[in-house]
Amino acid sequence: MVDIARSPAIAKRKKIRRALMGTGALIVIMLITVFVSRLKPAAPSVDRAAVWVDTVKRGPMLRLVRGSGTLVPEEIRWINTTTQGRVERILLRPGAEVTPTSIILELSNPELEQSVRDAQLAHASALANYENRKAELERQLLQQQAELASIETQYNNAALDLQAQEELFKDGLVSELQVKQRRSQTADLKNRLAIAQKQFENAKNGIKSQLAPQEADVDQRRAAYHLRMRQLDDLKVKAGMHGVLSQVPVEVGQQVGPGTNLARVANPTRLKAEVRIAETQTRDLRIGQDAEVDTRNGIIKGKVIRIDPAAQGGTVGVDISLDGALPPGARPDLSVDGTITLERLPDVIKVGRPAFGQENSTVMLFKLDGKGEAHRVQVRLGRSSVNEIEILEGLQPGDQVILSDMSAQDAYDRIRLN
Repeated sequence: MVDIARSPAIAKRKKIRRALMGTGALIVIMLITVFVSRLKPAAPSVDRAAVWVDTVKRGPMLRLVRGSGTLVPEEIRWINTTTQGRVERILLRPGAEVTPTSIILELSNPELEQSVRDAQLAHASALANYENRKAELERQLLQQQAELASIETQYNNAALDLQAQEELFKDGLVSELQVKQRRSQTADLKNRLAIAQKQFENAKNGIKSQLAPQEADVDQRRAAYHLRMRQLDDLKVKAGMHGVLSQVPVEVGQQVGPGTNLARVANPTRLKAEVRIAETQTRDLRIGQDAEVDTRNGIIKGKVIRIDPAAQGGTVGVDISLDGALPPGARPDLSVDGTITLERLPDVIKVGRPAFGQENSTVMLFKLDGKGEAHRVQVRLGRSSVNEIEILEGLQPGDQVILSDMSAQDAYDRIRLN
């Protein structure tokens, strides 16, 4: 076998060809790497049936707020005791219909019964002292009246005698000295009569002021006696109004003190709704706004009549009056839902309320592009209602957005809907 010598030119061409092939392969690898690096990451898939999609609309919007609460009577009367006592008998139980004179329960207080007798005797004694003093003053007044009548008679007689003496003096039958003596006597009696008349008037007018201390004592004793009598009568606890007995928070044998609540009576025909509204939604609440109360057996229209001045536990209490007849089954303490109309917006861009996002805030929502994907967009929200919220920027009527909680996709700007 004979070796054939290779030409140097052929060897050189082979080396050049290998170098070109290596360079081309390197360029292809680099291009593939750049292309792959520029590809967008694959969008995560989300089941369309698992998210809430809503369409942006334009039109009127009712701004509503909603809260839960109960029906309560507008007219409630707590009956308490005015004195200490022991519960002897409970005659009526919760649920009983009552009138103002219905006796709910009876108390006993032996000390009060004794104080009533003492007050009665004290009043009778003060009244007797008053009558005695009055009789004494009237007797003194009669004596002065008799003295006045006697002086008046003496004066009249003296005046007649003086007139006769002056007639005789004219005829020269009596001396001038006798006439002067009669004149002096008459003038003296006249002065005594004037003094007696003044003393009588003073005594007559002074009877009232002299009786005032005894009269005041009688009034004081009478008031104390009547107070004890009212307290004794209050031992028979009465309803005081027409309605239904709702609570009797005491038991037989229990000792109670003044001011203790013994029973509660309510008028079940006049009810109102007390609902709690989230504090963040009460900024635009006003007295007189229209409202609806859902009793689960009918809806009653009403109006806001009271708003608590302070919040408790993140909510504010609101009272709603009820207009019209109550639906069947409406009774105190029934759970209800209240919806209050804040205002009517005639023309706004709106969408359903997203899972996260308060009014007058900016949120990120996924907007559908119509090609099976949704892209994150920034949306500025305006005024809100129970189920809708105003769109100020970021969306237009006809856009479809996902309103569900998408916090699990916070790392992605787009998602694919399956």
